[in-house]
This record gives sequence, structure tokens and C-alpha cells, in this order.
Amino acid sequence: MKTLFSLLLTCSVLLGHAQQQPVNDTVTPIATIEHKMVGNQVQFNANAPALNQIAGAPKAFYTNYWEFGDGTYSKENTPSKSYKKAGEYEVKLWATNNYDTGKPPTTRPKKIKVDNADNTLSEQASMDDGIDLQRNREPIPEEEIVVIFKYKNKKDYATNGKLMLFYNETVYNDANFEITDTRTYHGETKQDNNDFVYTSKTENNTYYASAETQSLRAYFTPQDSTERQNLPLTLAEAKANYKNSSQLSFNNMQPNEERNVFYTLKTTPEMLKDTSAIISVRGVYIPDNNYDNHNVKDMEMEIVTSHDPNKMSSNSTFLNYRLVRFKKPKFKIRFQNNGEGPASTIRLETDIPDMFDKASIEVLDMYPKVMICPKHDVQYSCLDTTYTAKQAIFTFKNIYLPGSEQKNVKVYDSTKGFVKYQIKFGKDFHKQKTKSRTAIIFDKNDPIITNYSTTRFLPGISIGAKAGYNSFSDLDNSKSYFVGATISPYKSYKWYWQVELLNSFHTYNGQSTFTNTLDEDTPVGFPYWERTTTTKAYDNIDWELPVLARYNINNYIGLGAGLQGMLSVSEKSEVTATTSYFEDEAGTFPVPNLDPTSSTTSESSSFTNFRTGFLVEATAGFARIGPSVGARYVFNFKENYNYMQFYAIWKF
Repeated sequence: MKTLFSLLLTCSVLLGHAQQQPVNDTVTPIATIEHKMVGNQVQFNANAPALNQIAGAPKAFYTNYWEFGDGTYSKENTPSKSYKKAGEYEVKLWATNNYDTGKPPTTRPKKIKVDNADNTLSEQASMDDGIDLQRNREPIPEEEIVVIFKYKNKKDYATNGKLMLFYNETVYNDANFEITDTRTYHGETKQDNNDFVYTSKTENNTYYASAETQSLRAYFTPQDSTERQNLPLTLAEAKANYKNSSQLSFNNMQPNEERNVFYTLKTTPEMLKDTSAIISVRGVYIPDNNYDNHNVKDMEMEIVTSHDPNKMSSNSTFLNYRLVRFKKPKFKIRFQNNGEGPASTIRLETDIPDMFDKASIEVLDMYPKVMICPKHDVQYSCLDTTYTAKQAIFTFKNIYLPGSEQKNVKVYDSTKGFVKYQIKFGKDFHKQKTKSRTAIIFDKNDPIITNYSTTRFLPGISIGAKAGYNSFSDLDNSKSYFVGATISPYKSYKWYWQVELLNSFHTYNGQSTFTNTLDEDTPVGFPYWERTTTTKAYDNIDWELPVLARYNINNYIGLGAGLQGMLSVSEKSEVTATTSYFEDEAGTFPVPNLDPTSSTTSESSSFTNFRTGFLVEATAGFARIGPSVGARYVFNFKENYNYMQFYAIWKF
């Protein structure tokens, strides 16, 4: 009995231990498309795997994006679709796992057969503008997204025109996307990106200069952000800002007709990994080939590592410090109400780094679309902006933002919102990395904390001109002057590296040596001593190659330490041998009537006498950029070659 009890206890412990061990699931999750016919409607559902909740995040959920194979799509989770024509259609699904630790599930397209079509069906117009760009989700490295290019014929006649999608911004070294599939449903055909002829003509007879014509009439007319007339300028700007493009042409588009083109974009392994960065694609729509009138639409996207609707991002993740003084970085805060009911007040408590001027905040866009709140209390919907010492607080008041878990809410995009703003730099800011995040509070619920949005400055290059004097205390009659150049990061805040090349001109006398020789067979009748003294005078051109780490204590004082190599690229010397005659070995009593004799020889060499050492220094003046003076002491590893350097430097 005791043995049986021990065995059962051991099995129980092992079973409990096994249940506690995490299981590494290496199987790719798959979502399958399910559908059923109800009258002349097809009802779709996604059978997706269970979600793995991110700890501390709101409840995980799926959002679905569907393409129905006839040029239409839906972002509802369980849409119903009526087809105008009977036939076979290939349905596609992209499921996105929000607040989930795994990858989005993959889905195989499913072909369905439709017999009960609705021949009287007409798609309801949904577009106000001529062009719109949408996406199914935010990009993650090595995943795919879908970009929907929506366009509408707002003319009162049928048109033939072109569509262009520009992607992969030139500000980033690597490509972020590659187009793996383009799905068209209205006879759109691909065109050579370079096969385009400018008409230089607009519907109101306004003419603009083109690449072919340098002197055309130009009557300026006001243009909004989407409808433009100077097509050559638009394409030149797009080609300057984007590396790649796709061009389609279309024909016979009827008045008020709306069409969709679907692009599958695969994010590359080299995609920008900065999860606070904003990247964009640009659409250009030319509704009529006979005119240069066109529409432009930019779509901004935030790079993510997981699908979290609450996020803070910026278009200024990398900045050029030389050119940034009058720029206004832009930030965007996205949020989603994941509750079971609507939110009437949304509060965004946003960190503002010290380098920015909070008073300069300008709200550029928002959703829900509301007015800016006045200074007094109002009952209508508005956006209020207040400040604390370290934060800006954006508050949506008196709004209705439905919750994703709310009954009868089918489109999850309606539960999302954002605030986009720009801000100026303060009067005195340094070259520092910043990071900020936002606490999002829906009504009186606990805050949801976003990721950190960062800004960084590119190192930049600062070239310095340097000149000064080297003082060698251990060398006789030493004179050394130098000029040179330095290279370092531009206007670094604290620590930075500096490399120098100094060309010095150095003259000095070497140590004298002498020898005594007793000469017994002499013309004067008695022995005497011959003393030969040898001296060497140097005239060198040296290259000094210091590499040092520097630290700016403040705007005016800097310290540095590093290693240095010195090479004599040209060394000329004169050797003078002088012989004197003395009656005694000590050289006290010269021999009468015998004058000293001397001889001089010259020597030269190149690229010799390499010396190394350690240096320390201090500067005073304008430490980060501009003029300053400094003193440096070099401890040479070769004996008797230590020296002090005094210099002036100007960094540009």
C-alpha cells in the first residue's frame, strides 16, 4: 500500500510539473474561411485559432479584412455579401490578432460558387474625394499588408486615366516593401513607369512648365492638398521622395463610378525596425489622360512589433541636427475603444521632452473630427489641450466613440481615433535622444500606456581647423608650429570621438657628444688631448595622428584623452664635428697656437622615427561648435619626447 501511494504521488507531481511547462508552438496558425448561402446573400465567418493574450494588455481580439473576388472588400468580422453576377469567385481573408503574442494566422483563398445573384444590385457610393488609400493593418517586418487604392470618376463623362502608387521612401537606406501581387477587376493594365507623356494642359487652360518645355504660361490657381494641376511637379516630387512605383492605366470609367485596386505589400527583412517611426506610401490619380489635373493622397503607417491599436509614433525618428532648428516634428497618437460601450471622454496624457516647446503645439488632425475647445465650458464635442510641467493633455469632450465589444458594431475602424500634432524645438536644446509615451484614459477606466516614441539625431560631421605651438621642454632650441584638421560628430552633447591630422614643422638641437683622444706625436713638442664635440641640428616635418574621446562638460568647457602616433615624413639634419686641443684631459687649458677645427655633413630621410604616446587635454570657448582654445599634454612612450601643445580650433 505504501509503495502504491508513493507511485501515485510521484505521478501526480510529474503531471503537475508537465502542466506548468510552457509549450513552444512552432506550428503556423491558420484561419479558415467559412460561408453559407442565405437567399441571395453569402454570409462569411473566419474560423481562427485561439488567441495568446499579451500580459497586461486589453483583451485580445481579431479584426478581419475580406476581399470578395469581384473588386469589393469588407472590414467587418462576419460580413454578408451579395453578388451582382452569378459565377465562381475567389475569396481572400487576412485576420489580424490584436493584443496577441503570436503571428497573424495565414489563410488560404477559397473559391465559392454563387448561383443566386442579385442582378439589380448597385454598389452604394462611399467616396467624397476622387482618391483614397486604405490598409488592412499596420506593417510588421517580414509580414504582408494590403493597400487598397480607391478611385472615383467625378466627371460627367467617361474617362481613361492612370493610377500610380509610390513606395519605399528615399529617407531610409533599405527598402521597406516589395509588391508581391496586384489585383485588378476593371481591366486596369500595368504601364512602364517611365512611359509617361505630360500634356501640360489643365481643364481651366492653366499651363505649367514641363521637362520638355521651359517657357510655358503659368497662371497660378489655389490648390488643396488632394487636387492639383502641376503634374510634372507632382511626379518630380514623388520620384525624389520615393524609390519605387507601380503604374496602372484604366479605360472607360463611367461618371460617379468607384473602383478598387488591391496591392499586397510584403515587408522586407531589412525593414526599418524603429517601432515609433511613421512611414508612408503615396497615390497619384489622373482621372483623364487629356489633362494634367490629378489627385494626390498620402497614407501614413506606423511600424509595429505586435498589433496594438494604442500607439504613439513620429515622423522624426532620425533628424539632422544642422537643419532641424526651424523644423516642426510631427507626432501621432492612435487609440481604440475596446470596451463594451461607447466612450464620451478620452484623455491623452502625452510626455513632452524638455527640448520641445509645449506652447507651440499645433493640432493638425484628429478623429473623431471635432472643434478645438474654447476657453469656457461648452456642451458640444471638442478637443481641449492643457499642459503640466512635463506633459500635454489632449481631451476629447462630449463625444461618442463606440467600443469594439459593443453590440451592433461591425466596423472596428469606427472604434478607433487619433490625434496628430506638430511641435517646435525650444530655444536651447541639445543633441540628445528623446522618448515619450502617452497614457490613454477612456472615461474613468484605468489608463492604457503606449509604446515609447523616440527621436534621434544623426551623428553628422563636423570639420575643424586647428593651429598652434608645441613646447618640448627636454629639447634644446626647440621650435614647433603646426596646422591641421579635425573630424568629429557635429555638435555632440556629451561624449564623442575625434580624429585629427596635424602637420607640424619642428626644429631643435640634439644632445651633444664628445670624445677625447691623446695625441703623443705632435708638432708642438709635447703630448696633448684632442676633444671632438659632435652636435646635430634637426629640421623635421612631422605628422601627428591623435585619436581621442572627448567630453563636453557644458557649452564652454571640454575635456579629452586618447592615443597619438607621430611620424617624421621628412627629417633633415646637419651634423657638426668640432675638434679642440687641450693640454689636459679635462679640457681646461687650450694648447697655444692651435685653433679648433670643424666640419659639417648633412643627412636626410623620409617616413622614419614613428613615436606613440598618450594625451590629455582641456578646451575653453565654444565647446560644441565654433572657436575655442586648448592645451594638451602628450606623454610619449619614447624618452625625452614629452611636450605641451597650445592651440586654437574652430569647428564648423
